Amino acid sequence: MSQAIRIHQTGGPSVMKLEPVEVTAPGPGQVRVRHEAIGVNYIDTYHRSGLYPVSLPSGIGLEAAGHVDAVGDGVTQFALGDRVAYGNGPIGAYAEYNTVASGRLANIPDAVSMEEAAAIMLKGMTARYLLKETFPVKAGDTVLYHAAAGGVGLLMCQWARDLGVTLIGTASTAEKCQLALSMGAAHMINSSQEDVVARVRELTGGEGVPVVYDGVGRDTFAISLDCLRPRGLLASFGNASGAVTGVELGILTQKGSVYVTRPSLAHYVASDDALATNTADVFDAVARGALSIRINQRYALADAVQAHEDLEARKTTGASILAP
Repeated sequence: MSQAIRIHQTGGPSVMKLEPVEVTAPGPGQVRVRHEAIGVNYIDTYHRSGLYPVSLPSGIGLEAAGHVDAVGDGVTQFALGDRVAYGNGPIGAYAEYNTVASGRLANIPDAVSMEEAAAIMLKGMTARYLLKETFPVKAGDTVLYHAAAGGVGLLMCQWARDLGVTLIGTASTAEKCQLALSMGAAHMINSSQEDVVARVRELTGGEGVPVVYDGVGRDTFAISLDCLRPRGLLASFGNASGAVTGVELGILTQKGSVYVTRPSLAHYVASDDALATNTADVFDAVARGALSIRINQRYALADAVQAHEDLEARKTTGASILAP
C-alpha cells in the first residue's frame, strides 16, 4: 500500500484526504513512477472545487517527478531507475506513485533536479505554448502578463527576456512586483495601487499591447480588453479570481475588433510528439540558463490542504511542491 490524496466530493481544500491506496502494476505501454517531488498548480484547485469536473472519487494533481519503478509490456524508452517527469497528467500526482503512459513522460536532464522538474513541467509547458504558439512573440514585442510573480508568471518574465520581448507585468504587492522585475519583467504595475490600463497606455505610447496573457479571469477581463491595441489578442488561460461569464460579443468590436481565446495546455500537447517538442524546449531553456524555477514553498504530501489554502489566498510566489 501507499499514500495518496483523494477527493470524494468537490469543494474547499478540506475535501482532500490522505488515504492508503493499492500500488498496481503498469499495463502495456505504461510506466509506474515513484515520486520524489510533486508540483502544485492552480488547475489542481479547479479539479478540487468542481470548476473542472472529474469523476469521483478521484486523485488530484497533474505534475510530478521521480524514478521509474516498473515498466509495462512494450515500453522500450524507459528503464528501472530512470529519472522522469510529467506535467499533463494523468490526474493523481498527489501520491507516492502514479502510473503514466510512456509517451507522456520525459527524461529529466542531468542538469535539472527532481524538485526543479516537478515544479517546471506544467508551468514551463504553459509558458512555452503561450509565448510560442497561442501568440508567437517576436523580438521587440511588448506584452502584458497578469500575476507575474506566480509560478507561470516568473517563467514568462524570464522567457520573454530571453526572446527579446518587453514584458509588462501586474502584481498585487510591491514585494511581488520587485520579485518579477528581478526575474526579467521590464515593467511592473502594482494592481492594488495603480491604474493598470493607464500605465499600460503610458508605457506603450498610447497604443496598447498586441497580446494580454491573463490567468486571473473575472477580475481582470475588462482591464485586459482595455489594454489591447486594435485587433490585439486576449489569451484568457485561467480563472484564479473566478470564471468570466456574461460576455456580450459586441464588446470586442467596441474595443478595436480584438480577439479572445481560451487556450488549454492539453490541446497544445495532445500528441506525444507535440508534448516531446514542448518539454524538450523547456528543459533546453533550463539547461542553458534562460529559465530558473523559484521554489518558494515546500509542503509534505499530508499538508496538501495547507498548500491549496495558501495558493488560493495569494500567499505564494513562484512554485510550490509537495514531498511524498
